[in-house]
Amino acid sequence: MDTSQQLLEILKFTIPSLTVLAVTYIIINKFLVAQTQRQQMAIFEGVQDTTIKLRLQAYERLILFVERISPRQMLPRVYDSSLTVADLRQLITMTIMSEYEYNLSQQIYVSKNVWETIRNVKEQEINMVNKLAAKFDPAAPAKELYTKILDIVLQADGEIPTDVAVNIINTEVRRVMSYGSY
Repeated sequence: MDTSQQLLEILKFTIPSLTVLAVTYIIINKFLVAQTQRQQMAIFEGVQDTTIKLRLQAYERLILFVERISPRQMLPRVYDSSLTVADLRQLITMTIMSEYEYNLSQQIYVSKNVWETIRNVKEQEINMVNKLAAKFDPAAPAKELYTKILDIVLQADGEIPTDVAVNIINTEVRRVMSYGSY
């Protein structure tokens, strides 16, 4: 047997072997890529479900915050007939700030618009109380400030800031529930 025939014999076994190896590599590679993509998609869906749950919890807490600082809800909770106007003003401000600080971490789960709304509501409520308290003698009974705040809230034309905030949060929650993002 000469060298060229030996080379042909070797090639007869080598070429099919290399072809089978290449096809096997391609098939396994495509399978592994598809498997990896399926796993990544499953992980993504799991993370998205968790993220949506966290975001919904954040919206729930912010709704509670807004409701807790609403004058209709907060005043009966903090009012004490032995307080003065200055004491009630300070107590309301401290209550609002305490509630706000407790919920600061929720801003990472909600849109910038919702968080700005939350900050604005906090500021508007504090400013309203401060402006009304300034109209009274600081040593006057807290009942005067209490009554004035409730009168303004009950006689407000349109929605008060806390109602607007609740509507904005609810709108975003509906969007998150239907699209999964904002």
